Amino acid sequence: MNVHAVRAIYTFEMARTFRTLLQSIVSPVLSTSLYFVVFGAAIGSRIESIDGVSYGVFIVPGLVMMSLLTLSISNASFGIYFPKFVGTIYELLSAPVSYLEIVLAYVGAAATKSVMIGLVMLATAAFFVPLRIDHPLVMVLFLVLTAVTFSLFGFIVGIWADGFEKLQLVPLLVVMPLAFLGGSFYSIDMLPPLWRTISLFNPVVYLVSGFRWSFIGTADVSVGISLFMTLAFLGLCLAAVAWIFRTGYRLKN
Repeated sequence: MNVHAVRAIYTFEMARTFRTLLQSIVSPVLSTSLYFVVFGAAIGSRIESIDGVSYGVFIVPGLVMMSLLTLSISNASFGIYFPKFVGTIYELLSAPVSYLEIVLAYVGAAATKSVMIGLVMLATAAFFVPLRIDHPLVMVLFLVLTAVTFSLFGFIVGIWADGFEKLQLVPLLVVMPLAFLGGSFYSIDMLPPLWRTISLFNPVVYLVSGFRWSFIGTADVSVGISLFMTLAFLGLCLAAVAWIFRTGYRLKN
């Protein structure tokens, strides 16, 4: 493996984050704080406890997961799209760097940024609610797996997109609605039976449920099923990336 190439791309992508510190880190933290002020304080004070915890504590995993999904996709998609936009992608493809090393560098950098922001958001949440993590190792596992999986998905979106508008199309019109309807702010057990069944077809439900279990020990879906669904989506993304590089889809034309 060309470690120097992976490190160079990874370092460049991470440096871009620190050059745009206000947009990359401060903005998500402010958004999270507003969610806690509006949902946790204003609305949460009128809601009884859910699964034995206050509403503010209940929504922490959902808020972190919702932000993690969108940020992972945005970071990875922009990271690979910009070289396509300026034409430097051809220099990268002609360099002695394998496809595996390209994916490892770009996805690794995007996942690292997302995990960092996720941890900062958890620290921010501790200022608003008495943060509780019953299973810290499982929490870290879901945090890293989700960041890697959706960074891979964002990598695919970045290759598919042929304009800056399309970079925002999937996060805003697909992922964000799924996150809001995936139990980020409520338990799907509170829904009528029909809508509860429909919600089980939403992949975000399994991510939020497994992540929430690591915090408060209860979940809408078994943590084993949540982990399986996350790994299954990771496998699908890996297969899609392998097909893209094998066929040259949106890369060599």
